[in-house]
Amino acid sequence: MTSRRFAFGLLLALSASLPAAAEDGSQQGTTPRGVVELFTSQGCRSCPPADKALGDLVKQGGVVALSYHVDYWNYLGWQDTLATPDNTARQYAYARSLGRSGVYTPQAVINGRDHVPGSDMEAITGKIKGLHDVGRGLEVPVSARQRGDEIDIDIGSGTGKADVVMVYFKHQQDVDVLKGENKGKTYTYWNSVTDIQTVGMWHGKDMRLVLPAKVMKSGKSDGCAVLLQRSSEKGEPSEIVGATVLMSKPE
Repeated sequence: MTSRRFAFGLLLALSASLPAAAEDGSQQGTTPRGVVELFTSQGCRSCPPADKALGDLVKQGGVVALSYHVDYWNYLGWQDTLATPDNTARQYAYARSLGRSGVYTPQAVINGRDHVPGSDMEAITGKIKGLHDVGRGLEVPVSARQRGDEIDIDIGSGTGKADVVMVYFKHQQDVDVLKGENKGKTYTYWNSVTDIQTVGMWHGKDMRLVLPAKVMKSGKSDGCAVLLQRSSEKGEPSEIVGATVLMSKPE
C-alpha cells in the first residue's frame, strides 16, 4: 500500500469516528480526535503542500485544524499577508516547550505535545491516532455555540488545570503571491489565525464562559477554536486536553 493510500485511509478512519460538525460550525458536544496547528508562510517554497494538507483536514472534519502564518520568511521578498508576530511567537514558545533549539516551516504541532513535518499527511494522521491511543488525546469535553451577540463555552470535568485559549481565524482566503519564492502563484489558505486570546482558567471542574461574539462579527475573523491548553513550568503552551471549533453565524 502506498503512503498516500495509507494516509487517506487513516484520515477516513479518524473522521468516521466523529459525527460531522453542525451547520453553524459547532461540534455540538462531540470531541475532536486532535488539534493540528500548522506553522506556515506564503514566502516558503516548501509550504504549499502543507497548506493543501491542512485544507484537506478542515474539509474532512473530525479534527481542529489551524494555520498560523509566521513572519520570519518575509525577508525573502514577499510580506506574508496573513502573518502576525503573535503567530511567530507561539511557534517559538512551542519550540521551547518541546525542547527544540529552533523552528521550521512547514511544521505541524499535534495536540501541543509533538510535531511532524506539515506536508506529511501520513505523519499527521498517524500522530493524531498514536496520541489518542495512548491517552494523550482530547479527554476533556468542550463545546461552544453562538447565541446572538454572545458565545457560550461549556467545559467538562477532568484533572489538573489549563488555560482557556480562544484562537480566531478566517475560514478561507485566496491570495495572489506577487514576489518571493512562490511568485506568480495563487493559493487558498484555510483557518488562518488572526488573533489568540487567553480568556480564563479551568481548574478541573465543569465550567461555563460567556464571551462577546464581536470579534467574529467584525469581519476580521469568521470562526474560532476553543483550546483547553496546559502551560509548561515557564509558561509556554503545552499539551491541549480539550478543544472545539465554532463558525460565525451569518447575519
